[in-house]
Amino acid sequence: MNSSLVFRRFWCFNAATSSSSSSASSTLCFASNKKPLVFLGSPQVSATVLDALLNASAAPDSLFEVAAIVTQPPSRKSRGKKLMPSPLAQHALDRGFPSNLILTPERAGEDVFLSNLRDLQPELCITAAYGNILPSKFLNIPTSGTVNIHPSLLPLYRGAAPVQRALQDGVKETGVSLAFTVRALDAGPVIARERMEIEDEIKAPELLDLLFYEGSKLLIRELPSIFDGSAKVKAQPQDDSKATLAPKIASEESWLSFDEEAPVLHNKVRAFAGWPGTRAKVVIVDNKSGQDKITELKIITTKVCSLSNIQVNQADEITFIKPALVFPCGGGTALEVLEIQLPGKKVMSAAAFWNGVRGQKLKILSAAYVKDHLS
Repeated sequence: MNSSLVFRRFWCFNAATSSSSSSASSTLCFASNKKPLVFLGSPQVSATVLDALLNASAAPDSLFEVAAIVTQPPSRKSRGKKLMPSPLAQHALDRGFPSNLILTPERAGEDVFLSNLRDLQPELCITAAYGNILPSKFLNIPTSGTVNIHPSLLPLYRGAAPVQRALQDGVKETGVSLAFTVRALDAGPVIARERMEIEDEIKAPELLDLLFYEGSKLLIRELPSIFDGSAKVKAQPQDDSKATLAPKIASEESWLSFDEEAPVLHNKVRAFAGWPGTRAKVVIVDNKSGQDKITELKIITTKVCSLSNIQVNQADEITFIKPALVFPCGGGTALEVLEIQLPGKKVMSAAAFWNGVRGQKLKILSAAYVKDHLS
C-alpha cells in the first residue's frame, strides 16, 4: 500500500474528502498551553510507555500533552490478508486516542510525514521500540530533542535485540537507559539508568516487559529536567570503547546444538522465547520395529540439570526424570526440558510428550547419527 495513503488513513481520518497536505495540517491545531510531545513505538511492549505518558499528561499540573503517536504502518497478519494496525496503534485506539493523530509512515524520512510533524511543533519526541531509523531531518525538529528508552545499560548492547543478547550471554545484571538520540546507533548521551538483576529462569518477553515498565517510570521522573534543559547538562557521554552490540536475531539462529554445554543452551532458550523460539530435532526409535522417525521439537522451557541427576545409557540418549526430558549436552552437562511444542500443536509438558512415546527411545539428532543413518 502507498505510504501516503496509509498516512492519510490514520492522520486525516476525519478529512477523507481532501488529500492535500494543507488539509492534513488543518487537523493539527491544539488549543493548549501544554508542551506537545510526540511518542514513537510499535510493539505491544511500547504500550507501557504510552500509558505512562497519557496518564501523566492527564494530571492538572502536567507540563505536556501527547500531541501525536508515530508507529509502523498496518501489516497483513492473518490468512485473510486483512490490514491490521501495529499493536501500539491498536492499544492507542482502544484507549480512545484520536485516530487522525496516529501517524504511520513507511519511513521516518518521508517529506509528507516530516511536514506534518513540523506543523505539530513538538517540544519533545520519545521513542520506545519504534523500529525505524530516524534521520537528521527528523531529529532536528523537536525543540528539546528526541529521547529513547533503551532496555540495556548503555553503552552495553547497542542495537535491535539488547534483551535477547544479554540473556543469551548469561549476564546477571541488565537495566534500562534513558538517552538522547543521535545519528549513531544508540550512542547518545545518557540522562539516567536503572539497574536490574536477571533471574536465572526469566525469559526475554517477561524481562522486556519489566525493563520498559521501569523505563516508563524513569522517563516520567526525568521529563521535567528534559523540558527545562537541565537533562542535557547532566547527561553523560557514552564511553564508546566499552560499547557492545546486540544485532537483530535471525530465524536460523533458533536451532540448538547439544554439543554446546547446558547453560549456553538454557540461556538461548530464554533469550529466543517468543520469537524465533528454539528448535531441536530428535530421533524416535521404535523398539519393536527398529525404525527411526525424526521429529522437530520447539523447546519452550528449560533449566540446567545438576550432574547428580544425569542418568543416561548412551551419550545421545534422551531420558525422562520427572518432570523433565533430560538432554545430554557438551562438557558432561545436561539440560532439563520442561515444556515442548510439536509442529502444529499446542505447548505441552515434557511428561505429556513422554507418555505419548512410551515403548520407544528418544535420541538427539547428532552429527554421528546423521553420518551413520542419513549420509
